[in-house]
Amino acid sequence: MSSDPYSSYPPHRSHLPQSPYPANSPHPPRYSSPTYPWQPAAPPEPEPRRRPVHAPLGHHSDLRILRSAYRWQRRVATLTALGYFVLFLILSAYAPGFMTSEGIGGLQVGLLLGLAQLPITCLAIWLYEHTARRRVDPLAERIRHQARLDAKRGVAR
Repeated sequence: MSSDPYSSYPPHRSHLPQSPYPANSPHPPRYSSPTYPWQPAAPPEPEPRRRPVHAPLGHHSDLRILRSAYRWQRRVATLTALGYFVLFLILSAYAPGFMTSEGIGGLQVGLLLGLAQLPITCLAIWLYEHTARRRVDPLAERIRHQARLDAKRGVAR
């Protein structure tokens, strides 16, 4: 008996596998066969992840605190060095009598103030390093440590 392979396309309902449960049954079938065998199976649901105790690093308020501490550090050091230099320039321009007056050891006040710029610049450098060690570096180290912990936990930024 020769049969046309396309004569029964689509297959009749009697040739399809039947579920042991009626269509309106409240119980789902124990197994499911795919309607379309060429479609890949649905991926399994990912396991629920433990939520971190803290927010990820990108949402952390320590970054704002670090930025403000660094900003304060730059302002203190800059105003120390530049403030003294601007004071020296203003006195040179608007108080020439004071700058030419005699100071310690027969030297003029202007010369003494000019020579004092080097120690004032060293003071500004020392203030910058001191505030970095005291305020900025501990915050940065805490953020680095938190980032390492987040990386170990696999928390995305």
